[in-house]
Amino acid sequence: MRRARPPSSPAARSAPQSRYPEEVAAKITAEGGEALVVAADVTDQESVDAAAERVRTAYGRVDLVVNAAGVMLPNPVDEGRTDEWQRMLDTNVPGALRIIRAFTPDLVAAAAEGRTADLVNISSIGAHIAFPNYAVYGATKAALSHLSASLRTEFGPRDVRVTNIEPGLTETEPGSHIDNAELSGRLDGMFDALGSLSGEDIADLVAYTTSRPRHVNLRQLIVLPTRQA
Repeated sequence: MRRARPPSSPAARSAPQSRYPEEVAAKITAEGGEALVVAADVTDQESVDAAAERVRTAYGRVDLVVNAAGVMLPNPVDEGRTDEWQRMLDTNVPGALRIIRAFTPDLVAAAAEGRTADLVNISSIGAHIAFPNYAVYGATKAALSHLSASLRTEFGPRDVRVTNIEPGLTETEPGSHIDNAELSGRLDGMFDALGSLSGEDIADLVAYTTSRPRHVNLRQLIVLPTRQA
């Protein structure tokens, strides 16, 4: 599969909806690249497997996988919103694992052929820093960061690189999931005070990371707006 800069969706405020997904594909094509839009539900293994097969049919064996799907639904834990907890858990942790399951054979085979093979997981600074009312979201991202570290022990000996990227404030789609007006307002205030990264910033970092020599693995990257401590 030909490597390209992937769109990314880490965590924070909503990005302009026009960027997803057909517009992104059209922009890539207009600039001389190739793009295929494939919808998949990461909470459903059959859906993920079907999408993976469409990608293979179009481009062949995959050598770069970016796990960027995520849901962010902050609320106080004592509100007991178990439906939100389950949605975040199913998407942010098993969802990532379903993608890994679907593409692991491709990555291992590509590495065995002497090609560069990369798995990139998009976690969050919330994996390390506690934010009030984001406990469950932070826990899911901490799980993803730990999963990345563990996967390196399994994939590294087979020459598959695993990178974990933890963005801070980033202007992407998950921020639009928030249904708590007070928390949404606080997040907007942080953006206004500190600025933000863009999806393109994260994609550029992915491109840089995966363009390193095959024997070099940038294992974990924390990326923040300059004003965010």
